[in-house]
Amino acid sequence: MKATLQYRNLTTPEECLQSEELQRAVWGEYDLHVIPWRLTLDLIHGGSLVLGAYDGETLVGFIIGFLGTDHKSPNRPAMARLKHTSHIMGVHPDYRDAGVGFILKSMQRDHAIQQGVRLVTWTYDPLQSRNAYLNIRRLGAVCNDYIREYYGKMEDEINMGIPSDRFRVEWWVTSNHVKNRLESGRASSDLAALLSSGAKKLNSTELNSKGILEPIDGDLELGGSTELVEIPSDINALREIDPDLAISWRFHTRKAFEVAFKSGFMITDFLFIKDEKLPRSYYVLSFGEDLAE
Repeated sequence: MKATLQYRNLTTPEECLQSEELQRAVWGEYDLHVIPWRLTLDLIHGGSLVLGAYDGETLVGFIIGFLGTDHKSPNRPAMARLKHTSHIMGVHPDYRDAGVGFILKSMQRDHAIQQGVRLVTWTYDPLQSRNAYLNIRRLGAVCNDYIREYYGKMEDEINMGIPSDRFRVEWWVTSNHVKNRLESGRASSDLAALLSSGAKKLNSTELNSKGILEPIDGDLELGGSTELVEIPSDINALREIDPDLAISWRFHTRKAFEVAFKSGFMITDFLFIKDEKLPRSYYVLSFGEDLAE
């Protein structure tokens, strides 16, 4: 980040056009996945959240969200199921790792609370370690909902060639769990402490002859109240050097998450560890926790 950024709502057609340009900078030139500026303008006029991060007059990050209803209780009246749906967030590559996404999500939380909404949901790729660290570790979102092929076949630069499986996460914005995460900053978790307290690694992995982490298929045995599922620390880089291995990781982790969720586990934390031969990334899954309060 090269300057102090300003955060404000998008309001004009010109600003909405900038959002199209930013989406192409983040996800590539594949137009099918770009939200048209006219739709963005309609969302603004309809009372949705369309918030931008600006460096001067240049849009470098944005987030869009709107009211929706919780799908888990379809027979309840809509007013009783209201939630905020976070549809998309993007940050220009030159401004990543500068805290832009965290600020945009924090402002989205403020917006939801002002609306009287406790729940915010969104989807993301379970193999994207950077997103997992923000969503689960820093923001305090939780997840027990895995959706296969959510978007079908995708052709943008980030998603092309790999099944579009997604987590649907829940962010209970007024809960103590979320408040504690937002207040704790970048506090690190200790893998050794988790393992010594009884946490188990649900999936098996190993380094191959090239020093690349590979999944090892085998029986998945749930052995305690806390399980760890490892993912690649940089799936985008792995797709560049070994696309077949990236796809193997998709199917391997799909099985692990589906088994764990079906058995009553929920993702409650995420670890990114730098002090090994290579960075390692683990989801932490807890049994039977309710973190909505």
